[in-house]
Amino acid sequence: MGTTDPRVDAYIETSAPFAKPILVHIRKSVHAGCPEVEETMKWSFPHFVYKGMLCSMAAFKAHCSFGFWKGSLLEVPPNGTAMSQFGRITSLDDLPRSKELTRLVRQAAALNDDGVKLERPKRTAPKGPAKAPADLQKALKTNATASATFKALSPSHQREYIEWITEAKTDPTRKKRLATTIKWLSEGKSRNWKYERKR
Repeated sequence: MGTTDPRVDAYIETSAPFAKPILVHIRKSVHAGCPEVEETMKWSFPHFVYKGMLCSMAAFKAHCSFGFWKGSLLEVPPNGTAMSQFGRITSLDDLPRSKELTRLVRQAAALNDDGVKLERPKRTAPKGPAKAPADLQKALKTNATASATFKALSPSHQREYIEWITEAKTDPTRKKRLATTIKWLSEGKSRNWKYERKR
């Protein structure tokens, strides 16, 4: 028999009104597809565990996300990102109906039953020191606190900011990300500070 976690109840209750029915729908479908699933909180958002990680869901200001740990191996892989194979979920219409979602949960649980592992790409060589682009270097020179924070970050954390900025598809997006980077760095935050475990 699976378990529920009161922290997940609290998470849903404190989420934005638009997010509540989405999270409830996901939670119900996950339990229907895998009755032995266990709920937990990791990185401050709900995860579902069954013989290992199964899937997770999260609510943000204007959208939700839902993703399977081994989503790329499902029979009908959903489209989206690694964290949310269904993209930005803003309403129940962005998700499959209960029957389809439950079927995907069953497939994901079967992968864990079979002990299927995800193959991670191997790095051929370690990455060198992070090299900030010119616009980031210029912005850091105007903010001593942000500059000090950036220099104190590990190369991998520096690279997270650099890649986020350089992967922007439009100039306005790049400028917005650059401004956000300086703001977060001046607050002493890493790129993925929202998902870091609180101490």
